[in-house]
Amino acid sequence: MSDRYCPNCSQANSTKKLTLKDFFDEFFSSLVSYDSKLLKTLSALLLKPGKITRDYINGKRVSYTNPFRFLLSLSIIYFLMLNFNLSSGLSKADRYGSDAKGSFFDTDGSLSFGDDLKKLDLENSTEIQQQLDSLKITESIAEKDSSILSDPKKYLNSLDSLSIVTRFGAKRSFFNTLMKADETVDFEALALKYDLPQTRMNAYAYNAANSFLRFTQRPGTFAASLISKLPFLIFFFLPIFALFIWLAYIRKKYNYTDHLVFSFHIQSLLFILLIVSLLIDSIFNIFSGWVFVLIFMVYLYKAMRKFYQQGRFKTIVKYAFFNFIFFILAITSVVILAVGSAYTF
Repeated sequence: MSDRYCPNCSQANSTKKLTLKDFFDEFFSSLVSYDSKLLKTLSALLLKPGKITRDYINGKRVSYTNPFRFLLSLSIIYFLMLNFNLSSGLSKADRYGSDAKGSFFDTDGSLSFGDDLKKLDLENSTEIQQQLDSLKITESIAEKDSSILSDPKKYLNSLDSLSIVTRFGAKRSFFNTLMKADETVDFEALALKYDLPQTRMNAYAYNAANSFLRFTQRPGTFAASLISKLPFLIFFFLPIFALFIWLAYIRKKYNYTDHLVFSFHIQSLLFILLIVSLLIDSIFNIFSGWVFVLIFMVYLYKAMRKFYQQGRFKTIVKYAFFNFIFFILAITSVVILAVGSAYTF
């Protein structure tokens, strides 16, 4: 009872009633404390490559912000800014949906052919149309649609003979064509109308077709939705990326979590530079992204040298390896997210 603070949790030893002054004092002290942590984290990231990670894993964590929360905050801020900068262009992209004039998509979600080429106002549209006619693409599509609509049940059952790899895509295409000719928007109602088997795969294929049609009708809205999901995508592939770092430095004393913290700090620095780049581009109407990417590449090399303390040759080899792996993981993750979002949009 004589201690001013609890030795276990640092809580002040006071039982007096909370006043408004106490409430606001605690609020502003927490705010100032977070600001000081933020400034120290930013200065360490920008001016001392690799130092913040070394301090953090060595137990000096009170002075810095949590790397996970810091990265999540930066990624959300960056992609919100990116979405805002692209909002006008994304809204214009909806004008080229399958329901609009000049669309690059047909109403069934496929690319437009035939008369739609004239809407593109291309110099070589006539030549392109002649090449398409020679390949009989338009006639082939019309023949396929006619076969589907003449007996939907028979055509759908015939798809079950396909391999499991191509069956789902073929069924999605089938439902695209059927939905193009029929305004029924419910799978059960559509199945009852045409006496279609109500299997789980058929339901999934219908939902995928429905989602893909919405994507072709509102490509700009889809792109905005995709950008909003990118911050959370980072936390899926960064742990995988940290696994490659751990394998490359398996002889070092660091464990997997140490490498993950290093990847969080490196990615945070990248987002800081990209945010600054977006601000400069918005103010001066230029493209400065390549400058900050070069800065990041130099920073990454110095951070690896400082944190892992290996020679130049080994660091350069692993530097090239990490950049290649990061690029592959990022592209793969974005493709998976885009395809998954298109099927669930």
